[in-house]
Amino acid sequence: MPGTIRPNRRGDTPPPRTGGDETETLRGFLDYLRTSIAAKVDGAPEPQVRTAAVPSGTNLLGLLNHLTFVERATFLGDDVTDWPATFRAAPTDSVADVLARYRLTVELANEVLDGCTDLGAPIPRPRPDRPAPSIRWALTHMIEETGRHAGHADILRELIDGATGR
Repeated sequence: MPGTIRPNRRGDTPPPRTGGDETETLRGFLDYLRTSIAAKVDGAPEPQVRTAAVPSGTNLLGLLNHLTFVERATFLGDDVTDWPATFRAAPTDSVADVLARYRLTVELANEVLDGCTDLGAPIPRPRPDRPAPSIRWALTHMIEETGRHAGHADILRELIDGATGR
């Protein structure tokens, strides 16, 4: 609302300044988005963090839980059999639990990516008999997926307590 002062307003963090290398640029933007969405969830109050704010049932904690599964499926080769269920955190999971699981998954995904030098090569899989996307595709997909849900998270967090910014 015009003229409304929001006490929880944060400044925006600008996009990363990466080198000219394609891998560095893709990874830089992915890490930027990962940090942005984790910051949206960090400090969000219960029960609002898991309360649906839109008719689809989307909630802030569920978005981060979902992204954890997408990261694991994309970079670590995990099977996910029920994607809609990934949008709900377990009732016993705290915000800290979901954040820790997401950050650990990002760390593990980055370890896989650290060993990849050819963007056209397939993502290494624990089971090489299963098809895998190229590293370039996987990075681009995760930028798209994380960016899309970071935008959702921006709106949901603002509805919860007025916090804005990346």
